[in-house]
Amino acid sequence: MNILFVADPLEQFKTYKDTTFAMMREAAQRGHRLSACEPQQMHWQRGGRVSALVRDIELTGDAQDWFAVRQTREAALADFDTVLMRKDPPFDSEYFYATHLLEQAEREGAQVFNRPRALRDHPEKLAIMEFPQFIGPTLVTRAAEDIRRFHAEHGDIILKPLDGMGGTGIFRVGPDGMNLGSIIETLNDGGRQSVMVQKFLPEIAEGDKRVLVIGGKPVPYCLARIPQGNEVRGNLAAGGLGVARPLSVRDREIGEALGPILHARGLLLAGIDVIGDCITEINVTSPTCFQEIQQQMGCNVAALFIDALEEALGS
Repeated sequence: MNILFVADPLEQFKTYKDTTFAMMREAAQRGHRLSACEPQQMHWQRGGRVSALVRDIELTGDAQDWFAVRQTREAALADFDTVLMRKDPPFDSEYFYATHLLEQAEREGAQVFNRPRALRDHPEKLAIMEFPQFIGPTLVTRAAEDIRRFHAEHGDIILKPLDGMGGTGIFRVGPDGMNLGSIIETLNDGGRQSVMVQKFLPEIAEGDKRVLVIGGKPVPYCLARIPQGNEVRGNLAAGGLGVARPLSVRDREIGEALGPILHARGLLLAGIDVIGDCITEINVTSPTCFQEIQQQMGCNVAALFIDALEEALGS
């Protein structure tokens, strides 16, 4: 099987923790062929197919120079057995355009995961609205007065931009309302930007859990991202400590309820973020944490993913 990874520059990978690298390593161990390109290397012209300047690569086993390029060539995406969209957020306009190119490649016969339309239909913060039975008190609004009313009702709240990633732009406002006005101004931009507001969940002290769902089934272990010091954010990019754990009964309930729904829509891999008993986000663009779970719990998550990929392709 020849797999094309649409991803960030390979030279920037931190292979000791990178999930896309873990996928590549597992695929290569099974004899699958690897190719890679970046989103900006995809193109389409009338009369032709969606193509890209791709690099066919081999893994070297070296920690630093971890890949070797066999050849660089122009190739149609539909000529690969599968295309894996692994570009990291932000989900900006260029990411959006990339999904349309990938969807055109699908019309030409490409098998793309996660499916481009599903990526567009599941913005990572707003996707939770479909599952109110699993979320805490949450507000999405562009109105400053709505945010103030929500704060008055719940006292301790979290505010976040809808297009943030890695914990960027997240603020906590306690019962005293300190800096609420300036935070609203920063995030809301005078009513021009929507904001998500959620009741603060003190269970964050025990970690923001990443529950991975592969092929519609929850992985048996999650990674709890635990805030450090006075930080309210558990994101690894914000300095959180990642601790792998078996799923709780509630974690498994959430994974088993959402998994088949997401899978049916073409989301082969999703990362559900859970604080306490509540979903806070559903990550679909480029979910991570494979290596941390394997290193701490011995569960080869990449193998589960390649198993699901092979099954989806009938390999």
